[in-house]
Amino acid sequence: MAGVLMSTLAACAGGGHGPGTSHAGRNVGVLLPLTGNNARLGQEMLSAARMAMNTPGAPTLDVHDTAAPGGATAAAQAAVKAKDGIILGPLTAGDATQAATVTAQTDLPMLAFTSDVSVARPDVWILGIAPEQQVRRMVGAAIKENRQHFAAFLPDNALGHAMGSALQQSCSEHGLSSPQIVYHGATTTEITEQLKTFSAYESRAATAATQAAATAAQEPAPAGVDPANPDSSAAPEAATPPAPPAPQEVHLPPPPFDALLLADTGLQLGHVIAAMRTAQISPTETRIMGPGLWGAFAGKLAQLQNAWYAAPDPASRQHFVQLFMAQYHHMPTPLADLSYDAAALVKALDQAPRAPGAKNGYSVTALTRPEGFSGVDGVFGFTGNGRTRRDLAIFQILPEGGSRIVQAPSGRLQNGTN
Repeated sequence: MAGVLMSTLAACAGGGHGPGTSHAGRNVGVLLPLTGNNARLGQEMLSAARMAMNTPGAPTLDVHDTAAPGGATAAAQAAVKAKDGIILGPLTAGDATQAATVTAQTDLPMLAFTSDVSVARPDVWILGIAPEQQVRRMVGAAIKENRQHFAAFLPDNALGHAMGSALQQSCSEHGLSSPQIVYHGATTTEITEQLKTFSAYESRAATAATQAAATAAQEPAPAGVDPANPDSSAAPEAATPPAPPAPQEVHLPPPPFDALLLADTGLQLGHVIAAMRTAQISPTETRIMGPGLWGAFAGKLAQLQNAWYAAPDPASRQHFVQLFMAQYHHMPTPLADLSYDAAALVKALDQAPRAPGAKNGYSVTALTRPEGFSGVDGVFGFTGNGRTRRDLAIFQILPEGGSRIVQAPSGRLQNGTN
């Protein structure tokens, strides 16, 4: 069953939207911004959904503009009034929250395109690649390389708190001790001082100084010097004074964690990297992990060599990209992947056998099937509480910048925890 969605790609290269027979319960509500500031994105996502449905007998798309008067609330009310069997969208967390208020009194499932897990509930699934999916993937992989002490140094914003909560949850799932989590300030000074405190810099430096002194006391005396009478060496004119040793930075012991989660981007990430150098937190010793957003500028992250981020394997969407470009003559955005996948899985469920008397194939049991679905960005599946599981790859930052996959997607969902 995992290949059922990708097999529809080949059938979708033909052309526009071919609506199927329309009847209540089988129609598919689509809630997207088709006017206003996000109109271009909304129209592209609608094109991808139509592309997925472009086969004879597919369900009809019942499209509503969330940027029209009344917003997502009015759009969801229209879908309920039309007796649609399932809703695809809305795009944003705010719109999804409004729409979910309308559908709460119905049995109408919703596949929202946001990645905000606060929207998720038993009848509202989020399709975006959420922070918890990324963190869970990296924590599992880090444990396999014997990392046991996790920590997080995160910005005090929505992404930072989402990553922190995900780390807390993932460590609990694996029976690990609760991770250290600090939400740092915004200035260079704050970041540096907080990271030094967080990494026990002063005590590590004191330990390093003690070890250096003990090592120096054990070193033999220079040749030609009597340790009992150091002033009895050869006359000054007969001796060549040794050159002073070059100053060397004392190497500190590792911090009290062996895996560190970050979430900063842009200039503030630069401040964090500089603070890591000051606090002697080395990416070659500590497993640094970050958000999938790093993939967009991995070429500038050479100073974080060996660091990880989790994201879909871009190779998996190439066929979709080729077909989309052939039909619409431009590159699809990653959000178009979500609307295509949502429409394709709905079509697959609509065409699959279902229980006698069922008005459509979009039941919770069908949506949450254990094997999940094969999508543009890899295998994904839904849980009973509105979360999405994904089969992500792990990328590692290279010494020269850029990244490579060090752990490929498995091609399946494992134990419901991807």
